Amino acid sequence: MSTMQAVVAVEHNAPFELHTLDMPEPGPGQVLVQVMASAVNPLDTKIHAGKGGHARQPLPAVLGMDLAGVVAKLGAGVSAFAVGDEVYGMAGGIGGNQGALAQYIAVDADLLARKPRNLSMREAAALPLVFITAWEGLVDRANVRSGQTVLVHGGAGGVGHVAVQIARSLGAEVFATGSAHSLPTIESFGATAIDYRASSVEQYMARHTAGEGFDVVYDTVGGATLDDSFAAARTYTGHVVSCLGWGEHKLAPLSFRAATYSGVFTLLPLLTGKGRKHHGEIMAQATRMAEAGQLRVLLDDQRFTLVQAHEAYEHVSSARAKGKVVIDIA
Repeated sequence: MSTMQAVVAVEHNAPFELHTLDMPEPGPGQVLVQVMASAVNPLDTKIHAGKGGHARQPLPAVLGMDLAGVVAKLGAGVSAFAVGDEVYGMAGGIGGNQGALAQYIAVDADLLARKPRNLSMREAAALPLVFITAWEGLVDRANVRSGQTVLVHGGAGGVGHVAVQIARSLGAEVFATGSAHSLPTIESFGATAIDYRASSVEQYMARHTAGEGFDVVYDTVGGATLDDSFAAARTYTGHVVSCLGWGEHKLAPLSFRAATYSGVFTLLPLLTGKGRKHHGEIMAQATRMAEAGQLRVLLDDQRFTLVQAHEAYEHVSSARAKGKVVIDIA
């Protein structure tokens, strides 16, 4: 085969077009992956809508950051994988790189890990971006450990439901905010659910921490929720992490608690080339957790094929999805 099928975003907000493209050839340090499934993240839809400038993905382009698939060919110098290995990772779709909405993609081997044996291709494809984002915040920035209290804002969301599971696997006592209808989902992942509309920050701090605040607060929502996070951190030792800390915020509530803030920007390795190996290492941790029964992914029930990519993007943009949306490629 010298060609493949892919869907191309030709213009912002326009329907995807099915194109026949040349098969990519893996370069040194790369592998060619036959893509079996690709998740649709909110950032993917923002890029398609022309609102994701920080992802540096000009159109026309093949979008799709997350993938799960099978190694079809090895580039020079690759020894970590063999042809036929099932792999997954966040490997393209930004920074001018081809994305995963195609039958094949050539990607840096450092970005990939072996797919968990007990997860389907669809489940595996839904994990990379959200798991890496959650891990970088909780482990790389906040060093969550046993005995701590962790508050996750947006505990039923993509990053949030994974953050809950990572924190629990590290021995923390986990609390998570959400709207009333999402509380059963949050509790199903092992966190104490908090209805953020029914309780103020001061009220749930008093109820769950005797007013002392949480050791680690992970904001996955942004905006006013990040301000709430500053107020919820424990005095002196509290650490607030956000993956959406892009607005303007007053640091006084955090400073008066002598607490710490860290930002997470998961796209950096794909945009700069720095830290790519660490992304593969993080995905190896996802595999370890999944195979140990400590990690599961919340999937939306609706299914889409490659030629239905536009419908999948609309489904995510509409906020109707109940879990991660995945497109079946093969």
